[in-house]
Amino acid sequence: MLEIREVSKTYNPGTVTEQRLFDRFSLTVEDGQFVSIVGSNGSGKTSLLNIICGSIPIDGGDVLVGGESIARKKDFQRYLTMGRVYQDPSMGTCPNLTMLENLSLADNKGKPFGFTRGVNKKRVNEYRAELERLGLGLEDKLNVKMGALSGGQRQAVALLMATMTPLKFLILDEHTAALDPKTAEVIMRLTNKVVREKRLTAMMVTHNLRYALEYGDRVLMMDRGHAVLDRSGAEKQNTSMDDLLAQFNRISIGSGE
Repeated sequence: MLEIREVSKTYNPGTVTEQRLFDRFSLTVEDGQFVSIVGSNGSGKTSLLNIICGSIPIDGGDVLVGGESIARKKDFQRYLTMGRVYQDPSMGTCPNLTMLENLSLADNKGKPFGFTRGVNKKRVNEYRAELERLGLGLEDKLNVKMGALSGGQRQAVALLMATMTPLKFLILDEHTAALDPKTAEVIMRLTNKVVREKRLTAMMVTHNLRYALEYGDRVLMMDRGHAVLDRSGAEKQNTSMDDLLAQFNRISIGSGE
């Protein structure tokens, strides 16, 4: 279980641009939940992910995983049990390395490095099988450099890389925003498949309200560091697009957008 306990965060303290985003904000995410997070610009949705991952420090409060505080752990320490897929398809992968080399790096996450080959040839067939399950024909492109793949193909591989080692959480930071609509649909279906099959706890920030309703079992709407809507289970299933859009429009107008 993930717990955000009374977290406070102020940007640019003591300056004319000071902004207090979170003021004793709390949130609990149960094991196995797939949470979709929406909100207008500046609502705190991406900052929330960065706080969980340790990319930005907090001013007060605590972040706990399984009852253990991780607030003082570095981001690389947290990533031992977290995977993250970013908005930009070029992040999270090495463009000048082949897909095989990228997969090998991901496969070795958290393991000691010695004077051995970076690519374990015994794992090649397993990588090929994992890629084949994606249904994108990538299993025949193991020796192609990542930079030569399309954005959608890179996001699919990034998703696979992020979930190769045992995880507690999968963080999805607008991971379909840079893709065309058709490719975004493919990546969302793959995302849902991976999360369900591996029984991951996932948190997904998205600007696509339909994705927020269609995928996951909980939807959270943020506004200025507050959760203004939080629905799960049957309540989420009974939430219509019109309901979600009306609430989103209200906070967007209030934010001056």
